[in-house]
Amino acid sequence: MSGTHSLRRRLLGSVMTAILVAALFQAASAYRGALQQADEMFDYHLQQMAYALRNGAPSQLEPTESELDADYEVQIWSANGVQLFQSHHNRLPPQAVLGFSDVEQNGTRYRVYSIQTAAQTIQIAQDLSARQARARALAARAMLPMAWMAPLLMLALWWTIRHALKPLERTRQQVASRAADDLSPLAEDGLPDEVRPLVHELNLLFDRVHAAFHAQQAFVANAAHELRSPLTALKLQAQALDRAADAPTRSVAVARLHQGIDRAIRLMNQLLVLARQESASETPPERLQLQDLVRLAVEEMLPQAQERQQDIGVAPSEPVWVQGHADALRILLRNLLDNALKYTPEHGRVDVAIALDNGAPVLSVDDSGPGIAAEDMGRVFDRFFRSASATASGSGLGLAIAQAIAQRHGAQLRLGSSPKLGGLRVTLEFPASAG
Repeated sequence: MSGTHSLRRRLLGSVMTAILVAALFQAASAYRGALQQADEMFDYHLQQMAYALRNGAPSQLEPTESELDADYEVQIWSANGVQLFQSHHNRLPPQAVLGFSDVEQNGTRYRVYSIQTAAQTIQIAQDLSARQARARALAARAMLPMAWMAPLLMLALWWTIRHALKPLERTRQQVASRAADDLSPLAEDGLPDEVRPLVHELNLLFDRVHAAFHAQQAFVANAAHELRSPLTALKLQAQALDRAADAPTRSVAVARLHQGIDRAIRLMNQLLVLARQESASETPPERLQLQDLVRLAVEEMLPQAQERQQDIGVAPSEPVWVQGHADALRILLRNLLDNALKYTPEHGRVDVAIALDNGAPVLSVDDSGPGIAAEDMGRVFDRFFRSASATASGSGLGLAIAQAIAQRHGAQLRLGSSPKLGGLRVTLEFPASAG
């Protein structure tokens, strides 16, 4: 696939390239240094040969070509310019420049060193081509250690990188060999510090997926159980309608059938809302005024309150702002108000208040209903749970939906007794930074 790459190959390629470049640079430096040292050594050799010949008497100096290296040429003159000695087939110029010089004679370049004493002048020359050939041979020998070291270093680094990446391969094999429903944590022992955080985050992800999978299984099982009862009731009501012998009995059966259908529709809608809130994607929150959200929710629930002649009101307050999703928060508020109105008797009262508590937006819903038994307080947020003392019909999903939305907004839902109306008080507290 385009855009993919092997970490091992990229790492090996980078390291090997760096080693090769460093080896070439080192070899070039060693080669130049060896050439320079060889050049200095050959110059020193020329000087020493000239000094050695300086001590000999001209009449006694009869060196033959066999006694001198074939690469060298020698000329010796007396103080009055008489040539005392020259190498066989000497090709040097007849005059000498004292010290070191480079000359070309008959198409051949020479490195020449000349000295002068009171009795004689000595000139020694070396063929530069032969001299450079020897210098290159010496420089090549200086490069041999690097030529051996670079491949050995590459091999050692290949083994080290291969061994260092084994934990990644081991982790990959562990994941690849797992069953689809195996979400147990991966082993973190023996992993390098660079890999352990990744595996740790994967384990946290497995935990979240496992919790979501478990919750989904429980949700499906509970939904199937809860849908069985209304569907069975609808079937019985349809049978009763079929058996109705007169118009009044048929009318009652039709009314019950419509009520059963409404309950089933309401249950399905709540199931869909709960599933949508729990799987909602994280979109950027908006800055919302809590009073506006409460006003819209109260307007939606007002017909239900008027039908039972219940008093629902909102206490005046200063504007309070929260960060959140408007549609989700309206569902939360509507469920809280629906729950309060449903369990409040006719001619009862429901009050909504908004305030700031140490900078944290707080909304409270008080009702004059019977409240919730103390032993049921810890379970009312569970899906499909309905207290045994509940007097109104319901699916047991209203508070579960409200809790899911509150958690999504980082808010907390708390239940308690209403000191003002004597029934239930539901408190929704947003984070202090929500405004």
